[in-house]
Amino acid sequence: MKKRNAIYLWFVSILFFGVITPLSVKAVEKKAQVGFRFLENPVSAAALGRGDMGILGLSSAEGVYSNPSSIAWMSGRADVTLSQTLWIADIKYNAISGALKAPYNFMFGVDYMAMNYGDFYGTRRADNDQGFIETDIFSPSAWVAGITVSQRVSDRFSYGVRIKYAYHDYGAAHIATEGSTLTDSSLVIVEKKYTLGAPAIDIGTTYAFGFYGIRFGAVIQNFSQELQIEREKFPMPYRVGFSADMDLMTLIAHEKVDMHTLRLGIETIYPRDFRERLKVGMEYALQDIFFVRTGYLINYDERGFTAGIGIHTSLGKTRFIFDYGFQEFGNFEGVHVFSAGFGF
Repeated sequence: MKKRNAIYLWFVSILFFGVITPLSVKAVEKKAQVGFRFLENPVSAAALGRGDMGILGLSSAEGVYSNPSSIAWMSGRADVTLSQTLWIADIKYNAISGALKAPYNFMFGVDYMAMNYGDFYGTRRADNDQGFIETDIFSPSAWVAGITVSQRVSDRFSYGVRIKYAYHDYGAAHIATEGSTLTDSSLVIVEKKYTLGAPAIDIGTTYAFGFYGIRFGAVIQNFSQELQIEREKFPMPYRVGFSADMDLMTLIAHEKVDMHTLRLGIETIYPRDFRERLKVGMEYALQDIFFVRTGYLINYDERGFTAGIGIHTSLGKTRFIFDYGFQEFGNFEGVHVFSAGFGF
């Protein structure tokens, strides 16, 4: 067993240093290089409360959105989690995920998230005093559905793969198929609908060191083919993330770890279209029933402080959870996430 754990540790270390080294030496800053940005939105209220740190610490079905290896640490046989996010600019989205235990320590998960962007007033250019005319109201939308397979190979190591399909409906636009100017008598304007969908993959690992509650996680998200709308090509928001945390109670009061948990963690994200981003979070748990969380995001344009609370309880053999997370968002005020679920 010790030899096997050492192999897993070497595997995670190689993955960590192999990816982080080339990324850390790049000086070129890229922006606006990706599409399908909704895939980066937070889903878990628990993760958002502690600085949007989701690579580690999520052992319910909603963990598939941040790290597909996390569901392998579920304590029960099955779990279902629902969440609603009140995003910026009156945007809302809902998510549901489920996980089921299978033989040989395998876990299978399914998930679905749908965006609601609201209604928009359409316009197109016209030869009048305003320079435009109004068209129909349109409602863009987006969704993603995935299937996850995860396995806890030992009491310390797990891996997971999530295969998903993301779809975006951008609405319709009016384009000219003939003619060159608005005053051209041969001008022909038609309405064209723009939709786009493609598969993507997430890969994640989790390693528990077995002392002081130290854990390490790594994930690759949104690995996909290059997409195209008209002449513009772009990928999904590919990124690499690493996270580590520990239970401070093992240092402060080791004799009370059965009643109190105080986890401090750090998470680094290397997105394709921005500089390295850093997240710091803390979570206090009383008997794994009552949770208080806080965190901070570094190198984000608007986002910063986060906070949250949670209640996890049982009724017979059924476990129930309710989590709330808040994130400040600068000029956009705040983001609120509510998660609820049950497992057995």
